[in-house]
Amino acid sequence: MTSTLGPDYHVIVTASPRHVRKGAAPSIRDVAAAAGVSHQTVSRVLNDSPRVRPDTRAAVLAAIERLGFRPNRAARTLGLGRASGVTVVTSNTMLYGYAATLQGIEEAARTEGVALGIRVVESAEVEQTVDYVSDPSAGGLVVIAFDPLGTAVAEALPPHIPAVLATEPVAPDLGRVAIALDERRAAADATQHLLDLGHRTVHHVAIPSEGRAGGRHEGWRDALRRAGAEIPSMLAGGWDLESAYAAGERLARSPDVTAILCGNDDIAQGVRRALYDAGKDVPGDVSIVGFDDIPGSAFWTPALTTVRMDFAGLGRACFHAALAELGGHPQPAISLVPPRLIVRESTAPPRPA
Repeated sequence: MTSTLGPDYHVIVTASPRHVRKGAAPSIRDVAAAAGVSHQTVSRVLNDSPRVRPDTRAAVLAAIERLGFRPNRAARTLGLGRASGVTVVTSNTMLYGYAATLQGIEEAARTEGVALGIRVVESAEVEQTVDYVSDPSAGGLVVIAFDPLGTAVAEALPPHIPAVLATEPVAPDLGRVAIALDERRAAADATQHLLDLGHRTVHHVAIPSEGRAGGRHEGWRDALRRAGAEIPSMLAGGWDLESAYAAGERLARSPDVTAILCGNDDIAQGVRRALYDAGKDVPGDVSIVGFDDIPGSAFWTPALTTVRMDFAGLGRACFHAALAELGGHPQPAISLVPPRLIVRESTAPPRPA
């Protein structure tokens, strides 16, 4: 057994009744195929879950009797409670914030000697994902709810499932342990830095997960509101560089744009290229601030002013919180490095008119 997410952890052999080796004991997948249901449904029947219709339960029990299936010791152990591992649910494993949070979770799991699994959810798979992690073999859960898809999974989880959310500071209260980095304050500090340099206002190209309620977006608005500065319309970028470039092209056409807060460093890269192609100097004509401090941002030309985020620390904190939820223990103390503005070469006072 090497993963809490693999079928072996459910004591499942990927074979149908027609292909069981001679003399081999029938598996849960054999029972599922004979009853015409999923292997998760068989697992729920074995664990006496109330989420199974009576007719489905009867079909599964009949298949168990007909095949002579007997759960082994590991399956019976799962019937007594949830496994001791941790499963992470996320919609992305490539973007820096998600990947760095996963890195922190993995480091903590390795240190504690706890099995770790990852379930990547796509837009049409919320229900299937919730069904998957409701199985006892999933253990405790960490849901990376940086975006609407992760939040949808968190909202759909049954109340009895031990879960911890890595989320935004302005996310709705779902009645679960939720841990967030104070990116709202960080975005306000980044915006105030640009205002203090003398820029009359700051434009914002947002990451998709923010919408109108995200912490970075709200922090930007907070600073402009406190300063009595004009609040420009937010530009909604995508996760891809092409959409960030398009937003940068739009901003480059306006001579009034002298400062831009980008939702993350990848967006800053796309905006920076668009400004360069439009003949705009950074920071001479336009100052840019990114977010996340991705590896390499200090080596751009010019080096990027950005907000450093302790995503790995967030991951470690969520992991330990999930273990506490799983074991019914008090929540451990949380110690995270606060987000910090790293001032580099991409910001400067505006040129005199």
